[in-house]
Amino acid sequence: MAGLAVTGRYGGVTEPAGRRGKPSGFKETAQRIPPLGLATAHPAVFRGDAMRGLLCNGLSAIAALAALASPTAGQTHESGAPSPAIEARVASLLGQMTLEEKLTLVNGRFPRMMKSLPAGVIPSAGYVAGVARLGVPEMKESDASLGVANAGRTGDDAVALPSALALAASWDADMAYAGGAMIGGEARHKGFNVLLAGGVNLVRDPFNGRNFEYLGEDPLLAGRMAAASVRGVQSQHVISTVKHFVLNAQETGRHVLDARIGEAALRESDLLAFEIAIESGAPGAVMCAYNKVGGAYACENPHILTDVLKTDWGWKGFVMSDWGAVHTVEAARAGLDQESGQELDQEAYFDAPLRAALADGRVSLTRLNDMVGRILRSQLATGLMDPLPAAGPYDKAADAAIAQAEAEAGLLLLKNEGDILPLAAGARRIAVIGGHADVGVLSGGGSSQVIPAGSLVRARPAASPAWSEGIVYHPSSPLAAIRSRAGSGVVQFDPGEDIASAARLARDSDVAVVFAEQWTTEGADAPLSLSDHQEALIGAVATANPRTIVVLENGGPVLMPWIDAAKAVVEAWYPGQRGGEAIARLLFGEVSPKGRLPVTFAAGPDQLVRPSPPGLAMATAEGLKPEAQAPFAVNYVEGSSVGYRWFAEKDRKPLFPFGYGLSYTRFHYGRLKATGGSGVTVQVEVANIGQRPGVAVAQLYLAKSPGRTQQRLLGWRRVALKPGERRRVEITAEPRLLADWDEAAHDWRIRPGAYALFVGDNADDRAATAQAVLRGAELKP
Repeated sequence: MAGLAVTGRYGGVTEPAGRRGKPSGFKETAQRIPPLGLATAHPAVFRGDAMRGLLCNGLSAIAALAALASPTAGQTHESGAPSPAIEARVASLLGQMTLEEKLTLVNGRFPRMMKSLPAGVIPSAGYVAGVARLGVPEMKESDASLGVANAGRTGDDAVALPSALALAASWDADMAYAGGAMIGGEARHKGFNVLLAGGVNLVRDPFNGRNFEYLGEDPLLAGRMAAASVRGVQSQHVISTVKHFVLNAQETGRHVLDARIGEAALRESDLLAFEIAIESGAPGAVMCAYNKVGGAYACENPHILTDVLKTDWGWKGFVMSDWGAVHTVEAARAGLDQESGQELDQEAYFDAPLRAALADGRVSLTRLNDMVGRILRSQLATGLMDPLPAAGPYDKAADAAIAQAEAEAGLLLLKNEGDILPLAAGARRIAVIGGHADVGVLSGGGSSQVIPAGSLVRARPAASPAWSEGIVYHPSSPLAAIRSRAGSGVVQFDPGEDIASAARLARDSDVAVVFAEQWTTEGADAPLSLSDHQEALIGAVATANPRTIVVLENGGPVLMPWIDAAKAVVEAWYPGQRGGEAIARLLFGEVSPKGRLPVTFAAGPDQLVRPSPPGLAMATAEGLKPEAQAPFAVNYVEGSSVGYRWFAEKDRKPLFPFGYGLSYTRFHYGRLKATGGSGVTVQVEVANIGQRPGVAVAQLYLAKSPGRTQQRLLGWRRVALKPGERRRVEITAEPRLLADWDEAAHDWRIRPGAYALFVGDNADDRAATAQAVLRGAELKP
């Protein structure tokens, strides 16, 4: 298809080159503006006792995390670049290392498949031997998107955070930092020093079974939230990754699919999310993806690994492969620095094949030194080689308090007809129905699985991956939390398996709360709707009792043909360790809904770019070897118009737009003033015009720019307001969201002219509009 890059600069393998000069024809149109500067991460030792005291006061304490940060000398310059001291140590170590020692650092193992484990290594995601004589530590790796994954380790308790989509729904970078710091601290306590965290893949399709691990459909929101989470992890002297680089946007056939998209479209969407996360989060590692990008596997794709990541962005960390994502030794020449979980590859390519490639000159010693130097640099920058304070005692209560705060920040109120919520304390008769609400709250499956002590683990569905742990419910019962708040009221539970029984209970109650669930998992994509049984259950309960509230526990957007029957809808996502408590507190008004959608909810499948996973008929079950699956291509015809951008472009009205979320109060936006010139800054008045305190999320969007009408989120501000309070806030636009990628100039280009802007509660709410006139400019890649 026209405009889709299939081969060319994405294909082939070349030795890494130095930074290119300006392309021919490069011109300064007015001035050259760099993008936002790299943020310096200030490591801190996570102090469980201090955090426990802070968190007892709730969300307001999250901001106090900054007070607990204690900078470590010599990590980075304020520019974010490694310090001269670190570079000198890297050079010294490389000069002392033998070839065998260097090869040791680029070979990652999968402990669960190793015949014998070194002393002190527990079954986990990954292990890389160190060089003890030089003080180079072993790298002990754990999956950790939503907590320190502990599946398969008997007796190993861990705190489970809510899903990443729930975190993204908070639109709160301080919250992301707090969650990252919690995971990092727990990892240190368990003996890990590398976490496979930081999922940045954009939600291009609602059916992706791994959407719950990601941070939504917008590159600015996903990038900023991922950056804050990474900074939190690394504040604990633990290396964090960002993953999966790039376009790992569906699970169906993920090992064999070829993601095809134009260069400009990729730069303006998925790559931009990673760029923001990397420059602001400074992760020690990037994990490349399983899929191909434009004909070349992501882990041996010189364009994305070397041209973009290392050359254009100037990133100094190391690229690790996903487990089982390496296909040839040529990956080393393309930009891969470390083969992970080599037991899952067809061969340990960075062992004997790399030795042979070094011997015959296919891979240079300079390239090997670059690979090893990048690993050493990340270890030094994160403090792994320096004496560290002892990890504090495992404080489960403090960690669980962070999980609850994060859940409460991400809970969403999608519908509240007649202000049925919040429930009155002491409501007389409440029916709680379905969703295993008597046991706990649902979590997503796959490598990110965290199983706290006391969890219920049910058998996995037949269609799910064979290596799945099963369906896990975290031990936080919404039913128990609701009962504890109902006072003298009677709360009765029905599991919802017998629809007639559930309807009878609802008919005899003052209000019915139906918990509906959608389990999703890595390795398999998901249906777009709830099960037929649950949809019928909601319909029958709502018919029996018009005061019916639906609470969703789901991995991503779902279709809601039953929406008109429900009086209220709460989006709880996978709410984590204390999800039941968080849900009950929202239902009874102890906390006000703060969340805003990080993804669009379609009204029907006909509104979507792809109603079902491409390649579904060709791809085999995930449990089979990748080479047994039939390859296929996915053409991302929407380009950079992901999610709400696609809906705006096609003039389609979704069920719930990106950025949407109700509160127990109401907000007004007005007196918008925009300043242009070299960039865009706006000031807008936000007012709480309701009767309760609440948190507004003022969202700044681009509606139209010279020569283009693509809608884009430019920035946002969260504002806590008391009833009747007004506040004037300022939002500065991310410069690259004002620009377009110019393939010929190999730069971002801001075109001179008028830019139409609006601020509102969501992507469809043009509450206040303005215009800014900008000078033309070019921004570095």
